Order: sequence, then structure tokens, then C-alpha cells
Amino acid sequence: MIRLLTCMAPLLLAAGAATAQDHSQHAPAAQTPAAAPTTADPHAGHDMSGQAMGPPDVPTSADGPGRPRLPPPPFAALSGPAHAADALWGEAAMTKARALLRRENGDVRATAVLIDRLEAGFGDGEEIWLWDVGGWTGGDINRFWWKSEGEGDFDGEVEGEIQALYSRAVSPFWDVQAGVRQDVREDGENPTHLVLGVQGLAPHWWEVDAAAFLSTAGDLTARVEAEYDQRITQRLILQPRVEVEASASDVPELGLGSGLTHVEAGLRLRYEIAKEFAPYVGVEWSRDLGGTGDLTRDAGGEPEHTRFVIGLRAWY
Repeated sequence: MIRLLTCMAPLLLAAGAATAQDHSQHAPAAQTPAAAPTTADPHAGHDMSGQAMGPPDVPTSADGPGRPRLPPPPFAALSGPAHAADALWGEAAMTKARALLRRENGDVRATAVLIDRLEAGFGDGEEIWLWDVGGWTGGDINRFWWKSEGEGDFDGEVEGEIQALYSRAVSPFWDVQAGVRQDVREDGENPTHLVLGVQGLAPHWWEVDAAAFLSTAGDLTARVEAEYDQRITQRLILQPRVEVEASASDVPELGLGSGLTHVEAGLRLRYEIAKEFAPYVGVEWSRDLGGTGDLTRDAGGEPEHTRFVIGLRAWY
């Protein structure tokens, strides 16, 4: 009996496998898991056991020692004319084309005029008007700048200055400026100054204009102006502005004492009817400091003023 079961075992196992295969062929489609599509292995039949996986570990010139750097181009490659297009189009035509290319790609010449403040001030029993204008002509690196500012009263007294400056960009946001300044005063003292300063955009978008002035009489003074445009809407802008002046020595004929001489702080709200035309209103406080304040009192003036201002800012 045992020998008979031993002989029949292979037959029973084969029958069971056939039965299982028959059941799998007749099973519902929903119970059969979807077979994942297969693609032919391009490396089938190849023995890759001896090859490393990933990119080859080969040093390059970027890693220092490794592959040798490419040799320089042969001399014949650089032995032709400096401008090969001249042979086809002519030297005159290509010289004009190259000049146009330089001008349109970094050598653009432009001119601008900025009326930063043209305003009237009312307060403390007096009324004044003032101007603060400037402009430039030139390119991105080298420019000629002119600046003028001053004030007067409605009785006809006017004092002011004008500057002529060479300006050179030393960084993307800063220019160094040098030139001369000529003052015009009611008392007849009209000093001329050498000017050295910087102008540009400080962090947090403060526009800064700082300069030192050396007069022909040897008097050294300095002035720093800073203003910031805070946009409330696309057309409404609030502008705080600060100006500080200083003198290295007493200059009684100009009404200046040594040290800090004058400070102004103002707040202006302008509305841009157009980008180039914006009326504004505001308030400004100013004070003569230290010995300058004493000289102002001795001359019968008030060292401190608070004014309501109305004016216009424009550019073209």
C-alpha cells in the first residue's frame, strides 16, 4: 500500500495544479489583480555585475587635477581681421552699426529735469517761497549734474545757490560728485565753493544727497539731505524729509557758528495726477542750532519755525 501511494503522489500533485489553473482561468475579472505592464530590459542578457552604478567617478578640470584643460585656440583662429564683417559690408557701414549697438546697449545718453520742491510756506507770522530743483545729462556712468535751491519772501528778498557737478557712478546705487557751487545772498556775500559729495539710494529706499563745501575763504561746511517715498496708494505718496547742516568753524559774515548749524524735518503728502506732475501739502519744522541760533537772534530773527507748506513736484 505504501508503495502504491508513493507511485501515485506525482499524479495527485499534477492533478491539483491543473485544477488550480482551471479555477484561475474561470475566476471573475474583478477578483484578478491587474498585472503591471512590462517593458523589455535593454540590458537583458548583458553581464553588468562588474560595472558600478551611478555616474563614473572621473575628476574634471573643475575639480582641480584630472582631465587636462583644453589647449588655447590656434594662432590662425585669431589672425584674421578684428571685424570680419567689414569684409562683407564695408568698414564705414559696420563702424556706424557698432556705434549704434554700443549706444543702445549701455551707452545711452539722456537728460532729465527734476523739480523736487516748488512750494510756499505759511506760519510764524511770515510767508516764504522756495525752490529745490536739479537735473542731469549723460549716460549710466558719467553725467553732468546741476542743482539749485534757495528761498525768498514775498517782499522780493531772495537768496539761493547753484551747483555744477561732474557725477560718476561707483556702484549700482551710488554716485560720487565733484564741482563748484555759487551762492547769491542779499547781504552781498556771494562765496564760491568747491563741492565733493555722494548721492544715491541708501538701504530701505532712502534717497540721500550729502556734500561738503570748501569756500574760497577756506570755510568748510557740509549738508546731508534724506527723503523717503512711502506709497499709500498708487497715486498717494507720503514723504518724510530730513536735512542737517554743519560748519567746521564760525563764519559770522554768513551767520554760521561752528558745529551743527541747521536742521529741518518735514512731512509732505502728494498726489500724482500723473507720474510727472504731483501737487502736495505738508508741514515742516526748522531750527538754527548752537552758535548759529545765537547769531540769528542777534540779527533780530527767530531760530525756530513751523510752517504749513503747499507745493508742486514735477519732472520731465
